[in-house]
Amino acid sequence: MIGIEIFSGAGGMSVGATMAGVKIKLAVELDTYAAHTYSFNHPNTITLQQDIRKFRSIPFKTKERTILFGGPPCQGFSLSNQRTRNLANENNWLFQEYIRVAKLWRPDWVVLENVSGLLLTENGYFLELIIKKIRNLGYNVTYQLLDASTFGVPQKRQRLFIIGSLDHSGFTFPKPKNNSISVHEAISDLPKLENGSLEHELPYKKTPISSFSKRLRGTQKSVTNNYVTKNSAIVIERYKHIPQGGNWQSIPSKLLKNYKDYTRCHGGIYHRLNLHEPSVVIGNYRKNMLIHPTQDRGLSVREAARLQSFPDWFEFKGYLTHQQQQVGNAVPPMLAKAVFDKIVNSK
Repeated sequence: MIGIEIFSGAGGMSVGATMAGVKIKLAVELDTYAAHTYSFNHPNTITLQQDIRKFRSIPFKTKERTILFGGPPCQGFSLSNQRTRNLANENNWLFQEYIRVAKLWRPDWVVLENVSGLLLTENGYFLELIIKKIRNLGYNVTYQLLDASTFGVPQKRQRLFIIGSLDHSGFTFPKPKNNSISVHEAISDLPKLENGSLEHELPYKKTPISSFSKRLRGTQKSVTNNYVTKNSAIVIERYKHIPQGGNWQSIPSKLLKNYKDYTRCHGGIYHRLNLHEPSVVIGNYRKNMLIHPTQDRGLSVREAARLQSFPDWFEFKGYLTHQQQQVGNAVPPMLAKAVFDKIVNSK
């Protein structure tokens, strides 16, 4: 099966698609740093760093089955983004570029991924419109909200998948697995780091402690992207008061005087991960001050990537803030693999 990914970001969906056997010929991504990360990790894929609105032709032909996939910008649909979850936000309309490329190429399958908020934005208006437009192209469409933690990803993260099949056979979503992966199983073999670490490559701390960490390590002897945001002394002092699974509410009020009204902080701020459970959502984990379960510091890029289920051979490029954003925006590869496995093996 031959694939094209648009709105690719760093390429989490492409990693999952490749694991399932999809050969990705082309990727389109506007952000310079995300496109660099994508091209570095997918050297056999043509990576176009450009605005999707300027994409006009498919630069290859194939007789194999084809699939178009991608996730149009989702910030406007996020449940935490009340200000721009409406019809007026221009980015909320970029899904029309996805529809345009699907019409241009007419692949056998289309996979459109987005945040759960798409179900609720404008009372489901955008979801209904997307499905209608894909059906108008001749596709049999179905959709479902999937929780990454039920597909081998050590993170409680919900993503919406809209699947279209041109042969009208329909699609049955993969069934969730019962075994969840904990933070301990996911990251405990990674290097011990300090606040503000800028070590690109380091040896592992110990041998793999789980089948998950063994799988993501593969044959690697060392691991990259051991970068941690350097927090101030006052922030580190706040971290010390927070137990596993706790948040800002455990911080003494005297340490929060710089907040205008700290009681209005949401529950995801200053959250320390629980070793024995899957992680909370790895979104903007730097801004949210997501805390390592046993060390008083933020998460490294590699730790966040592990919690997203990126294999250790995958390297993120750009400045630290760009790498953090790329990880947080990505579709967990193992979740994507579960979806693509079903498509690739369909009759």
